Amino acid sequence: MATGPGPGTGHGPGPRRDTRGIVDAPDLFTHVRFRRREPAPALRPYLEHYWLIDWQLDRPYAAHLVPHPSVNLVAQRYEAGETDRERAGYAEVAGIAPGLFTRKLTGRGRVCGVQFRPGGFRPFAPEHALSDLTGRRVDAAEVLRIPPDLHAVLDPDDEDARVAALDACLLALEPRPDPQATLAMELVDRVRTDRSVRRTGQLARDAGLSPRTLQRLFAAYVGVGPKWVILRYRIHEALERAESDPAVEWARLAADLGYSDQAHLVRDFTATVGVPPTAFAPP
Repeated sequence: MATGPGPGTGHGPGPRRDTRGIVDAPDLFTHVRFRRREPAPALRPYLEHYWLIDWQLDRPYAAHLVPHPSVNLVAQRYEAGETDRERAGYAEVAGIAPGLFTRKLTGRGRVCGVQFRPGGFRPFAPEHALSDLTGRRVDAAEVLRIPPDLHAVLDPDDEDARVAALDACLLALEPRPDPQATLAMELVDRVRTDRSVRRTGQLARDAGLSPRTLQRLFAAYVGVGPKWVILRYRIHEALERAESDPAVEWARLAADLGYSDQAHLVRDFTATVGVPPTAFAPP
């Protein structure tokens, strides 16, 4: 569940309003209160947005996400959690999740998250290669020299106060401009917004880089390779179409997304989400 304007990003003002990556977003929003909030101006070159979720449920609910190629800092409290840590609250840095992410929600709880732009986390933790975090969820204190104040972030019912606490935490880390981080953010943003970018070699040529240099850049600053990023944004678009358009022409969509045929799209979709795209078609 996871844009501030940054150099060369092409993003508009304010957080994104789409629901790409959220599986069955309308159903999720009937079970939880979900908001996106904009960070302080000095943080916007590095962050997509903050995301806040609160819930109070009579029965368990499973939320499913196909994550963006982004690192998230997540402060969370589950009052019906199975461990003392979950009930008291904790903060972790979540690297890019390779596949479908599922979280079971019960009782009452709260999550306050930071979604960094792909490539935007490294300036806050410059000693960490992002590939070391991929597929992992690590205690925030192991990655950030100043982890968030959990009481300041999770206790207030006033969400403005929660946003201010997240701002204070991240500003205290004093991120400094990093030309390599800026380049990685610009390249990922191009993949996200330009459907004509279909191959790693094409992206490398357009950036004036060798394929090997591009791979190293993405490993260090994004956490996954450029081919993976291209695939993930294809799957996001296919998922959105599957959920919104019962008459979608899969062969045509596959061609639009750069696949050689429909079977390749269905295979990638099923491998990522766990079920074929037709399973998400509206009744």
